[in-house]
Amino acid sequence: MLSRVFFVCLFLGLYSAGSSLSCRWMDHKFGQYSKNYLDLLNTMANNSTNRTEEAEVDTVAFPSDLYSQAAKASAEDKLGFTVQILEEVALLFEKDHSSASWDSSTVENFLNIVTMQANSLHSCTGGHSHKKKNKKLHMYFKRLSHHVLERMGHSAEAWELIRKEIQTHLMRTDLLVSSLQTAN
Repeated sequence: MLSRVFFVCLFLGLYSAGSSLSCRWMDHKFGQYSKNYLDLLNTMANNSTNRTEEAEVDTVAFPSDLYSQAAKASAEDKLGFTVQILEEVALLFEKDHSSASWDSSTVENFLNIVTMQANSLHSCTGGHSHKKKNKKLHMYFKRLSHHVLERMGHSAEAWELIRKEIQTHLMRTDLLVSSLQTAN
């Protein structure tokens, strides 16, 4: 927790030093941080003793049209969509994951990086991207929490399903933001 506070304070300090950081973050740091959080998710999988083959759970379908809409949206809205996903991921991973066999420092580092990425991308929009949260997106993450985590008792199997699902979303959002970088 102390390290999360440090990262947030560091971010705020750097952000207040100059607004030019915001887009430099996207151009120079976004890919590095994305690689880091994807590597941490892979580390969680490698350290996992979870078995999902036998898990019986109703999958929660992602409203795929949201990615199609986001791909056609303005740069600011693409970043807003990505920021919302990152924030929802952070909220999800703050839930009780004690049943997962993940190293707690790995999860903490993952949360720190996801939070830093969300805050930094939000700053790229000049703070205007959070006009309104996407309700479909929010409801999807709420269903993930309820239908997978809660119904499966926050079990190791449930967390492994969540980890795989989140990994897919983070890779898709990385592609979405990367399309902005190549467009500049």
